Amino acid sequence: MRHIVLANPRGFCAGVDRAIAIVERALEKYGAPIYVRHEVVHNTFVVEGLKAKGAIFIEDLADVPAGHTLIYSAHGVPLSVREEAARRGLNVYDATCPLVTKVHVEVRKMNELGHEIVMIGHKGHPEVEGTMGQAASDNMYLVETVDDVARLEVRDPEQLAYVSQTTLSVDETRDIIAALRVRFPAIHGPKKDDICYATQNRQDAVKQLADECDLVIVVGSPTSSNSNRLREVAAGRGIESYMVDNAGELKREWFDGKRRVGLTAGASAPEVLVQSVVTTILGYGVDGVDELSGVEENTIFSLPAGLRDA
Repeated sequence: MRHIVLANPRGFCAGVDRAIAIVERALEKYGAPIYVRHEVVHNTFVVEGLKAKGAIFIEDLADVPAGHTLIYSAHGVPLSVREEAARRGLNVYDATCPLVTKVHVEVRKMNELGHEIVMIGHKGHPEVEGTMGQAASDNMYLVETVDDVARLEVRDPEQLAYVSQTTLSVDETRDIIAALRVRFPAIHGPKKDDICYATQNRQDAVKQLADECDLVIVVGSPTSSNSNRLREVAAGRGIESYMVDNAGELKREWFDGKRRVGLTAGASAPEVLVQSVVTTILGYGVDGVDELSGVEENTIFSLPAGLRDA
């Protein structure tokens, strides 16, 4: 093995930066505990760090004492959760990624126009649950694969629309959308692709890695959709690829005979974990570390008004 090649961009996106900052600022302003519905972002290291500062992660709002502060995770929540929080008088801050909020707004508009709505996404993922919870359950359909499209039955094919989970594989989503358009020619889509800029940029970067390397390592937690998609994108180009939550999960034998090792990180994985992986791999014997040029991301999402000066 000769070189480590770092993808660019990699790691935290603007939505993740904002979500973590909201929890940290709320802790500064109100003190512990602060309650967060679901993991604020899907990364074990980040979540454990926030727990140590006083964040309590819950799934059921009944676990939040009356009058306490609640934060919604970056993945978003169904309308029913917002209504319950309002009924209970909780002090709420919304860490939903603004790009996920955009999809929620699309769903509500489509619903108001009388469309049935197809959601392209992974069953059980909190972003999918949040998005599908923006409209009546009998007006939303979930598809995960092209085969699901073939089996899909709707009430009115002339009044059909679709949206996508923001962290899917760009290529996979393209195939499903194409299948929907063939099956339902009148289907309406969003004005702009729902796959977020950070997801697309990181997938483009990992494709470049795969073209230049003979092994790709993705830093990310198992629950992270965008991290899993990065590994799948690399594997789909015929390159041996693995995802690790941290350096302790690396296996020395993966690197035997490899000359260029590509390394990237999902949008919820901090750079400190990437550098720890680099350090471990350097210990296996490497001549140097290179970094690919890539898209420069300048997006910044503002914090809620009540936390900007905390």
